[in-house]
Amino acid sequence: MATSGTFTFSMEISDVIEEAYERIGSELRSGYDLRTARRSLDLLLLEWQNRGLNLWTVKNADQALTAGTAEYVLSAEKVDIIEGLLRTSAGDTAKQVDLTMSRVSVSHYSRQTNKLAVGRPINFWLTRAPTGAITVTLWPVPDAVTPYVFNYYYLERIEDTGTPASNNLSIPPRHLPALVAGLAYQIALKKPDKAALWPGLQQEYERQWTLAADSVREKASLFLSPGGYRSL
Repeated sequence: MATSGTFTFSMEISDVIEEAYERIGSELRSGYDLRTARRSLDLLLLEWQNRGLNLWTVKNADQALTAGTAEYVLSAEKVDIIEGLLRTSAGDTAKQVDLTMSRVSVSHYSRQTNKLAVGRPINFWLTRAPTGAITVTLWPVPDAVTPYVFNYYYLERIEDTGTPASNNLSIPPRHLPALVAGLAYQIALKKPDKAALWPGLQQEYERQWTLAADSVREKASLFLSPGGYRSL
């Protein structure tokens, strides 16, 4: 039996929207239908970011630290930091060392009696502007003993749909069923004559999301202990 031998199936935005309309028994007929569906699609992707940790959006980056400077504003695509490390002797294969840093809360940082203390940073905390931009504040304030690099793993915002309907989406192919199901539900919510479909569409969306989220969950072993956790 012959098979395709390929593993490249994906869907353009226009295909996703068309499939969603078909699931509610409608057709994509006008430019307005396309525009309103694209808007719902962008809102759906933002909702996915609110649902928690999407492992395919985890990226790694470096921020060179300046002695005497505690605050650093990150670029807008970075929506959260999940791990932070202090790197010394960056690039030196014999001497480079990554030291674990702790992310602390605003209340924890506020209780530091001397926020201007200078030394090797061991803690960081985050503040968010209304625009979504993140500011990282380090404590103690970096000293000039050696060059430091803040190495961190962050969640990247899912890319917008963009204008051309021929664009693909920056999601794993295995999430396409959840995306189509979610968009079908969102489109149906705008159509009062489809109210009878709402419960079923929502149930199917949540089912597909659960399947997709479980497929990309962290597979490392997890060991719980009093006072925290660690994974291998």
